[in-house]
Amino acid sequence: MQSLPNLLWLRSFEAASRLGSFTAAGNELGLTQAAVSNHISALESQLGHHLLERTTRKVSLTESGRAYLPSVRKALQDLAVSTESLFGKRTPGTVTIRAPISEAVLLIAPSLPRFQEENPELNIRLLSAIWADTVLEKGIDIEIRLGTGNWPGVHSESLGTEHVVPVCHPDLVSELGSLRALKSQRRVQILGFDDHWTRYFEAIDTEAPNTQANVTVDTSLAAVEWVTSKGGVALLLERVARRLEDSGRIAIPFDIKVPSGQDHYLIHNDRQASRSAGSRRVEGWIRGLFAG
Repeated sequence: MQSLPNLLWLRSFEAASRLGSFTAAGNELGLTQAAVSNHISALESQLGHHLLERTTRKVSLTESGRAYLPSVRKALQDLAVSTESLFGKRTPGTVTIRAPISEAVLLIAPSLPRFQEENPELNIRLLSAIWADTVLEKGIDIEIRLGTGNWPGVHSESLGTEHVVPVCHPDLVSELGSLRALKSQRRVQILGFDDHWTRYFEAIDTEAPNTQANVTVDTSLAAVEWVTSKGGVALLLERVARRLEDSGRIAIPFDIKVPSGQDHYLIHNDRQASRSAGSRRVEGWIRGLFAG
């Protein structure tokens, strides 16, 4: 990566350009007038261009400064927004939920509008988890994890036993005249659930096909998109599949289901008293969401 200017120099340049004064910029940034001046001189030295014209009463942008300032300002604003969104101080009534990406997109997000209508004083931050960390990170009020419930240092509460069911596009249901017809269909495999198809064929007393699944993806979200594009059949968690079936996006051609082997858990620190009333209200909503 190409060498970038010091962030402090860029902040001083942006503030001095906006306020027209090294002194005013220093007051805003908590620096001395001399420090701001030194930052900008160092920035100009690195770039090889003068960015500001100095006079006794104010500073003004040079042609190079005017060309450079919009990019600097946008970069600082983007960084500030991203930092605030992910790590920043939250306003009272904000509850942060972290969940596996498929559950966040397919299960939680579609149900949020109604919850927010009923709880307008709460601000919800929904973050997608890539990995199930062993420690509940600071700033996460509620976390939902899929696994066996054995995570040190946190309290895990089961949200119910998970099962998997076959799903397909509604137009493909007529091709599945029997359970055994699953063997001839194109199948998608979701990484992390490598034995689901084998166990499902065992459950319906049918020998599993010798061939591997036609497509392998790393999230249920990708599997759903594959199915809705008439790619073939997939195995999804039943609670997700039922909601997608209600929306008409997919169909569940057979009622036979098998245990997933992993369940969803509500994760939080053991300090019950430290959780806000808003967090406890969201927890109750999540319990109901996963129970339905």
